[in-house]
Amino acid sequence: MEDRWFSVDEIAAYLGIKRDTVYRWIDRYNMPAHRTGRLWKFRKEEVDDWVKSGGADDAKHKGEE
Repeated sequence: MEDRWFSVDEIAAYLGIKRDTVYRWIDRYNMPAHRTGRLWKFRKEEVDDWVKSGGADDAKHKGEE
């Protein structure tokens, strides 16, 4: 198992999304992220679990904005 922290660019590439979407998901949908100074870092396993549980599902968050 790979035990390292991913950057915004790396997690965006892993998920096949743009880096702006990563920042929006952190802000709006509580995407699991850890801030270190000015940088955001991610654990792949936490993000995988969040996606599997529907964390990025727009329909799940309708009316929250």
